[in-house]
This record gives sequence, structure tokens and C-alpha cells, in this order.
Amino acid sequence: MRVKTVEEVVIARPSSDGDGVKLLRVFGGSGDPARFDPFLMMDEFGSFDPNDYIGGFPAHPHRGFETITYMLEGRMEHQDHMGNVGDLKSGDVQWMTAGSGIIHSEMPKQTQGRMRGFQVWLNLPAYSKMQSPAYSDIPSSQIPVMRFHDVTAKLIAGSAVLDDQVLQGTVNRPDTEPVYLDLMFATASIAHDIVLAAGTTVLVYVYEGSVALGDAGTTVKRGQLARLQRSGDTVLLTALEDDTRVVLLSGKPLGEPIVQYGPFVMNTRQQIEQALDDYRRGTLATRFQ
Repeated sequence: MRVKTVEEVVIARPSSDGDGVKLLRVFGGSGDPARFDPFLMMDEFGSFDPNDYIGGFPAHPHRGFETITYMLEGRMEHQDHMGNVGDLKSGDVQWMTAGSGIIHSEMPKQTQGRMRGFQVWLNLPAYSKMQSPAYSDIPSSQIPVMRFHDVTAKLIAGSAVLDDQVLQGTVNRPDTEPVYLDLMFATASIAHDIVLAAGTTVLVYVYEGSVALGDAGTTVKRGQLARLQRSGDTVLLTALEDDTRVVLLSGKPLGEPIVQYGPFVMNTRQQIEQALDDYRRGTLATRFQ
């Protein structure tokens, strides 16, 4: 067992997207994207004020990556150009592969109450960026939840070992081999170890409470994300407050060039220009309904 050290702590910054939806951009959109490889972006959205979310995300295109939407609270409807309609409720996940091109919308199905959740962008390798688009809605009832000692673990994707307990998520993806865990630690000051595949990118985002990470005990607070070194295989984590909650992401780096322009993520500028041309000409995807 070799404990990973913290290489960087990123502070989520207020932003907006879609039709004025207020959110926190945890990472992505600036700086060197390779340090988060294979992840591209993470947003946290959450508000009791419908003015912050009611505009939603009207029809827009994507190409070259996957999006993972995890609803903590609220209700959101997905529609896409293939005729798919998804109704995401509290605790549900949508895993969408944009592939060669998808045009979709994500609109709130509520006019009051709290809406809260996360969206993560996960890259695709060069050879599969132009695969056929697809999506899967995963209801909360199909996502395993493990409870032991003071930990509650929701297992969205991949596999890990937490305090000698094997965790196996609902989704398994090739190439990037993502792990996506929602972890709640009920009691402060108890150390936990999470074993993951060596050489992976590991990101820990704290959305309630605070934690200490690694042998150095680096403090990471609410609204902060820690990026850990790729060497080593173990995350050492101690909650510093009761009822601390974190999202843990891990993935195998692709090590390929990353060229992003808005909703398109490819390997070369020429491929981005092609995506823009395809979208302008209406051939990126069939017409949105």
C-alpha cells in the first residue's frame, strides 16, 4: 500500500451555463486539462431559488466525450435528437455517450424546491470519439449503497476497496476505467483508506464538511477539490466534521492530446473545425425534435 499525496487543491468557482443556470465549476474550462485526464470538467449545481435553475439547458450539441449527471435532489428531463426522453429524479444518474454527435436538452421538471447535483465530463479515446451516441438512465434503486461502520457509499461506477470492503459500482467503462463514488462519513476523526488502481488520476471533491487527505493531512474544505498524485494506490481520508460528504473520481489517463472548443472535445484543431462545420450544416446529428 502506497498512500497518494495531494498535488493540488482547486477551489470551485461560481459560474453559469445553459439559460442562466447558476453553478459551481469545480474544475475544467481553463488551465492545463491534461492534469485531470481522463476527466474534463465537473460542475456542482444547487439552489432553492428556481430563478437559479429554471432556465435549464436548452438544446445544445456535444461530440467526443461522455457526460455523467447525478441528481442529489430535484427533477430534470433529458431529451435528445434520437427521440430519447429521460426523467432524472433524486438519486438517479444519467450516463450519456455523445460520441460522434448528440443534440440534447436538460430542463428542470420543477418550479419550486431545491435542485442539486453534479455533472462530470469524461473523455473518450481517439478511436472511439466517433462512435454512435448512446445514453442510459440509471434509477437510484439500481445503484448499490453500502453501509458499514460510519460510512455510507453510493457506488455509481467502477471498483475500489474501502476499509477492506470491496465496492463495485453499477457502470463499467472501457479505456478510462472510471470510478465514481458518493461517500458520506458520519463521524469525524476516523481514518479510512480507499484502494484504487495504481497510476490513475484521483479527484476528491468535498461538498459537505471537510477532510484531511494523505499522510500530510492536507485539509480540503467544502467547495474544494483535491487532485492526488498518480503514483500510489491508496487514498487516506479522515473526515474533520460529522456528516462529511465527498465525491471521489478515479480514472485511467488516456495520454492523448485534448483540444476543446465549448461542447466539442477532440484530439486536433482540425477535428474541432470539422465538428463546427458539421453542426452548422446540420450533419453533426439529425434534427433535434
